[in-house]
Amino acid sequence: MGKPEEKYSRRRYRSSYVTTVVSITLVLFMLGMLGLIILNARQLSDRVKENIGFSIIMKEGVREAGIIQLQKTLDASEFVKSTEYVTREKAAKRMQEDLGEDFISFLGYNPLLPSIELRLSAEYTNIDSLMVIEEKLLANENVKEVWYQKSLVHLINRNIRIISLVLLSFSLLLLLIAIALINNTIRLSVYSRRFLIRSMQLVGATQSFIRKPFIIQGIMQGVYAALIAILMLMGILYLIQNQLPEFISIKDLQMILSLFGIVLILGLIISGVSNWFAVRKYLRMRTDDLYM
Repeated sequence: MGKPEEKYSRRRYRSSYVTTVVSITLVLFMLGMLGLIILNARQLSDRVKENIGFSIIMKEGVREAGIIQLQKTLDASEFVKSTEYVTREKAAKRMQEDLGEDFISFLGYNPLLPSIELRLSAEYTNIDSLMVIEEKLLANENVKEVWYQKSLVHLINRNIRIISLVLLSFSLLLLLIAIALINNTIRLSVYSRRFLIRSMQLVGATQSFIRKPFIIQGIMQGVYAALIAILMLMGILYLIQNQLPEFISIKDLQMILSLFGIVLILGLIISGVSNWFAVRKYLRMRTDDLYM
């Protein structure tokens, strides 16, 4: 009778171990996916912001050399992402394409002035920074006017703040749910061995001696689960890279590796701490309560 019961006990233990690892893996994978969404949401918001820019309209009669010199000065500025010099001819061609007719022939001359299209770095696309940059540009004697959509800038920044708050709130909520799920899964795993814990107590084992193998096992479960979750995330990233190669760039690798590190640390800490508390509960429990 002893051997069949021992085999059954081992099979049940292995099943519990695998179930715990799978559960932790799925939770860590979901956390990792949320992390990827947050990272790429930041990248997407930066791209949207970097499409905000100025049209720097030059004065009539300004020499091309002066415009090119201003463009070079702007290119060297930290707040500038990119610049484009738009000549009168290029501006007229764009206008003709938009209108669908030759307005120059109708007017008899080209009324458009040369300009520099300016795209800003994402961190400078807020109202305060834009006003300072606008004032700086208007101080140039060759600049007639600076034009940009203030209402659009305000709307984009407000929406990005709202989306960021929603993502942050959802992340915290999911983290709490993840901790609760992992904790409950580990509690069920330890529950199946509650009589083993009591047997060790009866033969005189100290609490630290009893806790140690459970905590080590919890840490190993966290490591295995985190590594599997990271492999799954790498698979998702591989698919994204194949379908949308512009979505992830080389400069994002450091952030992605940091995310993998966070997933691993979360797996270690949550599993280890949950095992500690689960064992602690049964160490303090009365013998009669073990059967409940």
